[in-house]
Amino acid sequence: MGLLDGRNAVITGGAQGIGFEIAGVLGAEGASVVLGDINEDAAAEAAERLAKNGVAATSLRCDVTDEDEVAALVAHCADSFGPVGVMVNNAGITRDATLRKMALADFRAVVDVHLTGAWNGTRYAAEAMRAHGRGGSIVNISSIAGKVGNFGQTNYSAAKAGLVGLTKASAKELARAGIRVNAVQPGLIRTAMTEAMPRAAWDAKLAEIPMGRAGEPAEVAQAVLFLASDLASYVTGAVVEVTGGRYM
Repeated sequence: MGLLDGRNAVITGGAQGIGFEIAGVLGAEGASVVLGDINEDAAAEAAERLAKNGVAATSLRCDVTDEDEVAALVAHCADSFGPVGVMVNNAGITRDATLRKMALADFRAVVDVHLTGAWNGTRYAAEAMRAHGRGGSIVNISSIAGKVGNFGQTNYSAAKAGLVGLTKASAKELARAGIRVNAVQPGLIRTAMTEAMPRAAWDAKLAEIPMGRAGEPAEVAQAVLFLASDLASYVTGAVVEVTGGRYM
């Protein structure tokens, strides 16, 4: 018996990185998974890899800033497997620059993908969950940058902080419908993107972590699994930091 047997999960930004890891962990616990990603080919390939590992998986191109595409992604879950029971708003981009050098378009693009995208996902998943009457779980992937702010990331830090407010406000609105809304704030996680950082920058971040190491994508995914499952049946509006103690 898996923790998510019989449930259907939608993960945005699921074609690679942490999103793909979340899909694999949820799938291993019995969930049927739908990967939404703006890279249609990568999403299809990711779904095929999951299927080879025994996970019921499908994919659909989804630009999370387009509400029609998010609505279609949630509908695709219903058509493929049944009503959505778990929604993971993970899609994100970066457009780093200092405040003086950042273009307004780059500020808006990052906020739009992370924050508007999660609002779209929360809205349409919640409506579907209300309709089938069995409640559900929505998990927003924030970042420790939303707590402390990162130099050169005013756009990203603002968006990730906004996700905390979105999580708490929507948790209050949706609790009576049996829908829980929580957030995860990863810290330094070992991915292709972070491992491409200059060594000095990596070492500086590592020095801030009491546990003395970077996290793994699976460790973020396990936190999402907890919040998605009945193990967290009395948890809503919470923000779980997966940081190794960084910025306690």
